[in-house]
Amino acid sequence: MNFKDYFSRHAGDYVRYRPEYPDSLFDFLGKAVKHHELAWDSGTGNGQAARGLAEYFDRVIATDPSAEQIHHAVPHEKITYLVAAAEHSEIPSHAVDLITVAQAVHWFDLPRFYMEARRVLKPDGALAVWCYGLTQITPEIDAVVQHYYNNIVGPFWPPQRRYIDEQYKTLLFPFVELPAPKMQMTAQWDLHEFSGYLQTWSATKRFIEKHNQNPLDLAHPLLEKSWGDSGKRQTVCWPIHLRLGKMTA
Repeated sequence: MNFKDYFSRHAGDYVRYRPEYPDSLFDFLGKAVKHHELAWDSGTGNGQAARGLAEYFDRVIATDPSAEQIHHAVPHEKITYLVAAAEHSEIPSHAVDLITVAQAVHWFDLPRFYMEARRVLKPDGALAVWCYGLTQITPEIDAVVQHYYNNIVGPFWPPQRRYIDEQYKTLLFPFVELPAPKMQMTAQWDLHEFSGYLQTWSATKRFIEKHNQNPLDLAHPLLEKSWGDSGKRQTVCWPIHLRLGKMTA
């Protein structure tokens, strides 16, 4: 399958070290559509968003082009996991009430994906895409993360990462846009768990491939100093940037 796969080789880490989306997000999305027969979560990864949708929809189709990601997806009786490209889902036309893309739409061929979204959506269906950027913990820790993000692994981010830095505001989105609330994810993590999360970054993996060295080794002394007791659980926050649209007003 022809796609840029930055994630298959650490699919298991995604299950362990990626934050969970808040219930309030799926409650909002459930209320954004009239019908709740079928949702499609595209670029599902290990199914984080799909599991949230399953609480509000009769069925969820969750697709990802990475077979390894689908292999690590958490089973659910309402969710059908499929290895499929976002641009060619093979879902029947006009069958979907809500399409979601969590932290993934910037990787897609957007014109082709939007054509596919228009094909599978019901006339009153909706598309929701969202991303989350850098964490917010404490000013001291945040400064270290910014340094790691920009100066250590910065050159190893794929160019599409800029859409996240721009909070999806510059993302092509040819739909009738609806207001979306501000939300955030939170987790209570110690330093080991937070380091595991940084390990899942695609730029971290690409740095290792280039230099045969873990870039976290360069940042860890600063992280330890700013974190304090490594076993202390800190509140980790990620602001969510959500765009919601429909084909017609």
